[in-house]
Amino acid sequence: MDLPTVAIVGRPNVGKSTLFNRLVGRKLALVDDRPGVTRDRREGEGFIGDVAFRVIDTAGLEEADADSLLGRMRAQTEAAILEADAVLFVIDARAGVLPADRPFAELVRRSGCPVILIANKAEGGAGMAGAYEAFSLGLGDPIPFSAEHGEGLGSLQDALREVLPEPDEEDEDEEGGKGLRVAIVGRPNAGKSTLINRMIGEDRLLVGPEAGITRDSISLDWEWRGRRIKLHDTAGMRRRARIDDKLEKLAVSDGLRAVRFAEVVVVLLDATIPFEKQDLTIVDLVESEGRALVIGLNKWDLVADQPGLLKSLREDCTRLLPQVRGVSVVPLSGLAGDGIDRLMQAVVDASEVWSRRVSTARINAWLTDALQRNPPPAVSGRRIKIRYATQVKSRPPHFALFGNQLDALPKSYTRYLVNGLREAFDLPGTPIRLSLRTSKNPFDKG
Repeated sequence: MDLPTVAIVGRPNVGKSTLFNRLVGRKLALVDDRPGVTRDRREGEGFIGDVAFRVIDTAGLEEADADSLLGRMRAQTEAAILEADAVLFVIDARAGVLPADRPFAELVRRSGCPVILIANKAEGGAGMAGAYEAFSLGLGDPIPFSAEHGEGLGSLQDALREVLPEPDEEDEDEEGGKGLRVAIVGRPNAGKSTLINRMIGEDRLLVGPEAGITRDSISLDWEWRGRRIKLHDTAGMRRRARIDDKLEKLAVSDGLRAVRFAEVVVVLLDATIPFEKQDLTIVDLVESEGRALVIGLNKWDLVADQPGLLKSLREDCTRLLPQVRGVSVVPLSGLAGDGIDRLMQAVVDASEVWSRRVSTARINAWLTDALQRNPPPAVSGRRIKIRYATQVKSRPPHFALFGNQLDALPKSYTRYLVNGLREAFDLPGTPIRLSLRTSKNPFDKG
């Protein structure tokens, strides 16, 4: 179903992100007491009763030079207004109408889009004077509201029902879902937002020379070669010891949630300074979460001796990341748009490997051969016995071994088995889980 679009706008710190979270029913947007937390447009599916819509959270409107970060944030908000079927213009009822509200109210009025005026922070009758003052903005009757406590939702539902068009019915995608979920993660300033802008063909995400621009994890729908993709841009992840700001902690936490939600994670490295310690930590995190993995070498247009460096980096990857041996390493340039098709083909291939299932007969034929080549060691004079194996589940591939004394199996031997599974069944780069299930001794009375 193609839902109508509602944009939430207003000056900083009036409660737009809190309202967004209230409408979508989840705490998706970052919320903090300080102004200017939201930078990119964030979208979600909102609903009040039987009224459903696509809602966009925007950065606070401020007067700023067009080339500055604030100016680029304002351009994103103006783009959301042009896209919307209705605008929720939010003011702080307790502060009343401030001079900063008036030029932006005029901007919204000139857009020609239906406007609903929200006097937020009016819980328990507080701020009613500010709500009455909002009549002077010329945007119609204000709705006294509390995004924090949910007061005024009934009035907002009635107002939205009057201005929103009926949703258009659409045929369900052949895959029946929301497409392949792909998260782009990496250190700050690795070029994640620039890459996604190039993928979707528009300046949808804020970019610039400043590190750490992205805060919220932003999800975007995209189509590549007829396949639906849901892209997740995330905040740059620095070393935990360097993060002392609450807002950055929230942003990184939001990025980690995107990793857990994703099916495939692209760890984007800066090709001019690849495989820093933090890059390896991020790959470890993705592997521990059991997500399919692709490594992208961004800014490839800035390096010299590209063939020699690529060979060297792939060797480094094998040496430094044995837990995801065979992972795809794709050179690309998000700024120039080079290598995006190669990256997406690697993403699709990684998803297929991650979802692969192997029959029990094939697994046990391989296991018999592996045990003959390298039998498990003896413990206290008794040899460890591995009787059979099977695949418990996929996404990621998870295998179970059954036998005696498996709790004494050395890690080196389990690593031998995992590497054997990876090679025998063509499972490059994906996390592999191995459970050891020891049979109970029927003669053990304990």
